[in-house]
Amino acid sequence: MVNRKVVEEWPDKADEDFRFASTNPEEKNSFHTQICFYFQQAAEKYLKAYIIAFELEFKKTHDLIQLINLCNTNDTSFKVLREYCEYLNGFYIETRYPVHWPTHYTKETAQKAPESSMYIGDFVKDKLKQSTIGDDA
Repeated sequence: MVNRKVVEEWPDKADEDFRFASTNPEEKNSFHTQICFYFQQAAEKYLKAYIIAFELEFKKTHDLIQLINLCNTNDTSFKVLREYCEYLNGFYIETRYPVHWPTHYTKETAQKAPESSMYIGDFVKDKLKQSTIGDDA
C-alpha cells in the first residue's frame, strides 16, 4: 500500500520548483533557459506523484509525454494535459545540455511556461485529493 505522506512529498517538491521559477522573472535577470527548466521539472514531479500514488510501473524518464501516457492508462482524463506537456517537454534536454540546433528561450517563453506547469500541477493535485490512495501513517 502506498504511504500518502510519501506521495505528498512529490507535489510539495514540485511546488518548490514552481515557486523558484516564478520568482526569477521578477528579478529582471535573463535566466529564461533555467526558468523554463524548473517549470518542466515541476510538471514532471506532479505527474510522477500521480504515478507513484497509483503504483504505475515506469522507467526513469524526463519525457512528459511518456509520463502522461502512463497516467492515461489509469485515468483517460489525463489526455487534456497533452498540449501543456508538449510545450514543456523540450525544456529538459535543451536547457540542461549544449544542443546543436537553434533554441530561443526568451522572456515570453519563460512567461508562458508557468501556465502549462500550473495547469498540470492543479490537475494532478485535484486527482490526488479525490483519490483514496494510501494510508495515514
